[in-house]
Amino acid sequence: MVFHIEYERTIQARRPEGHQPAAPRHALRWTKPIAAIVSDYFAIQGRDLDWEAQEAFFRDAGQSFAGPDGPEAFEIMRTADEAGYVNAVIVGYWTDPVAHGRFSLSSKLVAWLADDARLNGPVGAWRETISVPYDRHETIYSENWYRIGIARTADSVIVPITTNGFFGAARDRIPLSAIDPLDSPHGSIMPKAREHRGKGQRLYVRAPVNMVTLRSGQYWAHAEAEQLTDYLENMRPRLMTGMNYLLENKDETGTLALRVLTNLDEDGAERRETSVVAHFLSLAHLEEWAASHKTHLDIYSHAIAMNRKHKEERQFVSWHELFVSQTATFEYVNCHPGTGLLPYFDAIAAC
Repeated sequence: MVFHIEYERTIQARRPEGHQPAAPRHALRWTKPIAAIVSDYFAIQGRDLDWEAQEAFFRDAGQSFAGPDGPEAFEIMRTADEAGYVNAVIVGYWTDPVAHGRFSLSSKLVAWLADDARLNGPVGAWRETISVPYDRHETIYSENWYRIGIARTADSVIVPITTNGFFGAARDRIPLSAIDPLDSPHGSIMPKAREHRGKGQRLYVRAPVNMVTLRSGQYWAHAEAEQLTDYLENMRPRLMTGMNYLLENKDETGTLALRVLTNLDEDGAERRETSVVAHFLSLAHLEEWAASHKTHLDIYSHAIAMNRKHKEERQFVSWHELFVSQTATFEYVNCHPGTGLLPYFDAIAAC
């Protein structure tokens, strides 16, 4: 059995009549019913965050994750944010929200974050938890042989799909989009930036309903010769141009936060793998950029050209997982005021 949810459509699909994709793509399913999906990001942040501090954080977080209610899969990553702060990030994935709830109540990692000692010193910490019902997610993979992100959870399988190769395909892959337009309560208008001190405070921010969290990945460890050169000299510059455009035009694109993360080995060495984790005010904002702006069209057209050229011999993997929030509260402790969602929504300070 391959589990999936589909609704009888009350909203027209974006797929053009008779569409057949030019390149094969794949999506994630499970061999058991899945009620909800959780991706939970924990991080420390600092201007001068050396590997010793990062290693200690990853070690302690990994030990906490190893408990009976820990995640089914996790990864460690690093990024430098817009303010120049290094963020060491660990993300865990669950397909059992009750196990995640028990983890949140009893884990040493959550207790460490809750300790008031986190409010002092040069290092901040944050937690961004995305928990959605199954029908509020979608995935896509250019290849079926590489597992990453939520695809590493138990009982998952990667299956071929044909809902790809047209603008609006991501929306069509979200089961709930058949009966819900997934609009933002803010409409198309970005919230005005707010002033938050951040440092020395524990701040909670509630994300708006239907906020979109996208993790879009790039894996080139298997790429050799021509394909490696193409990624480094052609594809990656296009990708970074697109990400820089989103960061520099947040109001127009609905980009609330965007981080370019590099996956790490246990010794802190950077792997040939990156992912962009971004929060968008709405799916419509993301779709407009993807369908119409040159920076994304350049990425998209080059990827299609390389897939057509190399076909089954393609050595570069692209993928993404997308979640449309119902409710989400993010926590920022002693962080700089530009961290995550802090600039855009009211923050509640812990008493």
